[in-house]
Amino acid sequence: MRRKLVFATNNQHKLKEVSAILGDEIGIMSLEDINCYADIPETADTLEGNALLKAEFVHNNYNIDCFSDDTGLEVEALDGAPGVYSARNAEANMLKLLHELEHVKNRKAQFRTVIILIMNNEKYVFEGIIRGEIVMDKRGISGFGYDPIFIPEGYDQTFAELGDNIKNEISHRAQAVNKLCKFLKSVQ
Repeated sequence: MRRKLVFATNNQHKLKEVSAILGDEIGIMSLEDINCYADIPETADTLEGNALLKAEFVHNNYNIDCFSDDTGLEVEALDGAPGVYSARNAEANMLKLLHELEHVKNRKAQFRTVIILIMNNEKYVFEGIIRGEIVMDKRGISGFGYDPIFIPEGYDQTFAELGDNIKNEISHRAQAVNKLCKFLKSVQ
């Protein structure tokens, strides 16, 4: 029997991306599928904390196994900012980030995703990191969030130029989701 889990997100881009990475291995239900329309607060000051808040909310209120993630873009020259605040108003933040880095030579950055799984009343943590750099101007039309300004190491195109297929193979989220999937297969 195929395992089913709730992915505690309202972000349809993330839902589509994670479903594509997992393929047919695991059935993903959305918050909408369980009639959860709450605006789950993300008030923690770490990615781990926000992922935990969302997963615990779903688990505690719906008594169902679930996982949640939080992702941040961490820029070296900005001491890890925007980090946990990346997702909030991403388009405006992307333009702000480009402005802040306008005269900065060190453009090293990384995307980091943390997934918290609550299954059988136990909590598990999975992390994915991809390093790269911030470009000078937006490039590409694929993806979402900061994808048009981030080039992963080993590539010469932004995530938005590489397209969803390549991004879903190499990204921070793909790494974390693949660790989640490997774990779920090991406990079936």
